[in-house]
Amino acid sequence: MKKLLIATTALVATAGMASADITITGHAAAGIYSGLSNKDAKAKTTAPTSSKNLVYLDVGTNAVLSPADTTTVQMTTDDVLISGTDAVATVTAATVGTYSGDGIYSNAGVDFTMTGATDNGISFSAAVNVDAGMEIDSGDFELDGADGGTAGLGSVSMTGAFGTLTFDDGGIENLYSDGLTNADVSYATTVGAVSLTIAHDTAAATKSANSVSAGYSASGMDFTLTASEATGGTSSSLAVSYALNDTVTLTGETDQAATKESVQTIGASTTLNGVSISVSSANNSTWDVDLGYTAGGFALTYGVDETDGWTATATAALGGGATFAAGVNDEDSMYAGVSFAF
Repeated sequence: MKKLLIATTALVATAGMASADITITGHAAAGIYSGLSNKDAKAKTTAPTSSKNLVYLDVGTNAVLSPADTTTVQMTTDDVLISGTDAVATVTAATVGTYSGDGIYSNAGVDFTMTGATDNGISFSAAVNVDAGMEIDSGDFELDGADGGTAGLGSVSMTGAFGTLTFDDGGIENLYSDGLTNADVSYATTVGAVSLTIAHDTAAATKSANSVSAGYSASGMDFTLTASEATGGTSSSLAVSYALNDTVTLTGETDQAATKESVQTIGASTTLNGVSISVSSANNSTWDVDLGYTAGGFALTYGVDETDGWTATATAALGGGATFAAGVNDEDSMYAGVSFAF
């Protein structure tokens, strides 16, 4: 009886499907990097100042490394000096804030997106991706490290007159801050002129299980309220932007993180003839200035803050789905390479 019931249910569900599509896309990237933030916790090796009889054993691969090898191979704290006594290469365990050596990155992936709709107007989608290779985060100048090369399930969502319900185990960012615990399920809807999203972490192992975001627009002004449970209380932020005209936008925000003093920020941005300027300043003595220029498929950006930390990037569309990108910052981090979309 159980088998018969399941088969009957499957037939009913199939009959309710009006349409279904599967879209396959691909991506790849390759290039060079140096001094990226060592997010993947690989150790950083300081090259020996002398090469007298230095021989290392890489315990990960059982390979014997010469002094020249240790200047190019990222070693770990487990690697052993098996010959030689002077000028031992320094191997330090990496943490967030340490930086990689020089290297190359190359990666590729395939994404499967499945969409469909039922006869009663409910649309649904699901995603599966397979990624492999060494990856970098060009936006944050971070070395993400090697991808596992295994298939991963993305979000599964359903949308109808009731709104959108999304399921993604640990894959939905906290609506207040991506530094807090990710959620597993979210619900988004519109109530009158207000857009509302609620996210929940079903595991609830931390104090940031729930977060919420609400948005409202009227007369050229956009209001966004975000809040989240957090250790020590509730964190919240209210942001407003006003389009003064077609080229100038003014912004303001008040941010109250749990257990911390509130921070108020004001800013302005403008774009004219391909040139963009964005400035912001906060009452905690922080500020940012960002400049940009675009022409055709070419773009340049430069940003600086109160610490004299700066970043500069350049991108150029090469056609056929290929894009060149390069960047450098004040910490001597750099990357340069080409990405492809298929």
